[in-house]
Amino acid sequence: MSRKKEAESRIGRMPIAIPAGVTVDIAENNNVTVKGPKGTLNRVLPADMIITQEDDKIVVKNPSNANRKLKSLHGLTRTLISNMVIGVTEGYQKVLEINGVGYRAAKQGKKLVLNLGYSHPVEMEDPEGIEVVVEDQNKIIVKGINKEMVGQYAAEIREKRAPEPYKGKGIKYADEVIIRKVGKTGKK
Repeated sequence: MSRKKEAESRIGRMPIAIPAGVTVDIAENNNVTVKGPKGTLNRVLPADMIITQEDDKIVVKNPSNANRKLKSLHGLTRTLISNMVIGVTEGYQKVLEINGVGYRAAKQGKKLVLNLGYSHPVEMEDPEGIEVVVEDQNKIIVKGINKEMVGQYAAEIREKRAPEPYKGKGIKYADEVIIRKVGKTGKK
C-alpha cells in the first residue's frame, strides 16, 4: 500500500447530498449558511479547505494531501457541513432519564426544574434554539437543529446529578449503560 493512497481523508472525499428544500450558501472565507425547513445554521469553516457546490451536492477538497493538519481538517469540515444539513432537515435530540426515589423534572415556561435530592430544586433556563420536553417526570428530551448545542445542554443537565455506580441513581442518557459496583458487605 503506497503512502499517497492513504493521504486523502476517507470521510472528507465523500460528497454531501443536498435534500430538496435545503439551500446552501458558501460565502468568502468558507462562511457556510444552510437553510432548511427547521431553520438556518451558519458556520465559518477552516479557510484552508476548498468547499464547492456541484449540482445538488457539496464537495470538500483538500488542497494539500501532504500536510497532516489539513488531512484531519478535511474530514472534520465535511462532517460539520453534513451535521448542518441533517440539523435543518431532521433536527437532533438527546433523551435523558432520571432514576431515584423522589427525583423528578418539570417544565415551568422556559425553565427546567429538577428535584434531585438536594435541599433546593435546580432550575435551568433553556438556551436559545433549544427545546426541552419533559415526559412523565423522569424523561427529559432535548431537541434542536444544532448538534453541538443539543449535546452540550444535555451534558449540562446530566452534570447536575451524574449517575452513581452503586444504586444507579441520577440522570443518565437513555442509551447509556451504568456499570454497577458491589457495595460493602459486613463480616460475621
